[in-house]
Amino acid sequence: MVRAAVLPAVGAPLEVVGIELPDPGPGQVRVRLAAAGVCHSDLSLSDGTLRVPVPAVLGHEGAGTVVAVGEGVGHVAPGAGVVLNWAPSCGRCHACSLGEVWLCANALDGAAAVHARTADGTELHPGLNVAAFAEETVVPASCVLPAPDGVPLADAALLGCAVLTGYGAVRHAARVREGETVAVYGAGGVGLAALQAARIAGASKIVAVDVSPAKEGLARAAGATDYVVASEDTAREIRARTGGQGVDAAVECVGRAATIRAAWESTRRGGRTTVVGIGGKDQRVTFNALEIFHWGRTLSGCVYGNSDPARDLPVLAAHVRAGRLDLGALVTERIGLDGIPAAFANMLAGRGGRALVVF
Repeated sequence: MVRAAVLPAVGAPLEVVGIELPDPGPGQVRVRLAAAGVCHSDLSLSDGTLRVPVPAVLGHEGAGTVVAVGEGVGHVAPGAGVVLNWAPSCGRCHACSLGEVWLCANALDGAAAVHARTADGTELHPGLNVAAFAEETVVPASCVLPAPDGVPLADAALLGCAVLTGYGAVRHAARVREGETVAVYGAGGVGLAALQAARIAGASKIVAVDVSPAKEGLARAAGATDYVVASEDTAREIRARTGGQGVDAAVECVGRAATIRAAWESTRRGGRTTVVGIGGKDQRVTFNALEIFHWGRTLSGCVYGNSDPARDLPVLAAHVRAGRLDLGALVTERIGLDGIPAAFANMLAGRGGRALVVF
């Protein structure tokens, strides 16, 4: 029996209860969690913005130590540190054949499986494949990657979503080049990672935007050269700080129609807007045909930072070891499983960066 944070139904509060995990079967791995990050996607799962079978054990950003492996698992062994990969690519679908593994059509197939049971026998599903809000979890072998050397295991949890997404959004999706100007909307965990990525890329001006004045210190520590408290004049303010032109690239990490529109308007003519935030179906963004022609801007979505975890984790680890990427700077609170509901409330209120559940 291990403790886990369970979502009993969409919209219901999380319950920390004991669950029974099966022994790892063929092609499975049992992992004892060192830490798990509390991501906005977990909040989106709990309120129904993203749909998964319930009841479910949430949590998809984590790292830990292998306890046991099932038959046929060869790339990790008991005692090894691993990072959880919540969106493993199948290698067979059309997206995978194009090398776009972040768009794998079968990545979330595991979310429909029975993952564990409560003491009364209720079947539980893994919210986004890996069920990281638990002291231990059992996952497909494709969902674990060897933890990089030289990175503390608790910090490595952040590599599994926030950093892959934020860094990838800047590096792979927005393709920020040295000397360019960048605006990052949202200074939560993903946004702070994007700010660090823009700094690593050599951006000449990095404007952080958030609703909270209290996050300015976090944003500047991550690499922001400017800070703007979000308002109806945000886009105008960013253009004023870039000689009236607007930034070369804007990265939206909020997932709201108003911020997507503001990010679009804050880019220069021919600029690039990358949407990372996950919004609901009711969040509608409108454009007129003339402005699309006149401004020549591009608007693109971004899934998981357009990242390939197997390719990108070693790159991120090299940045960490060299001191260019500070994982600890993303974390504003270290909590237990019981602290997750309060972390959700903080996200809704726009407070803090990443909350990290430390086991």
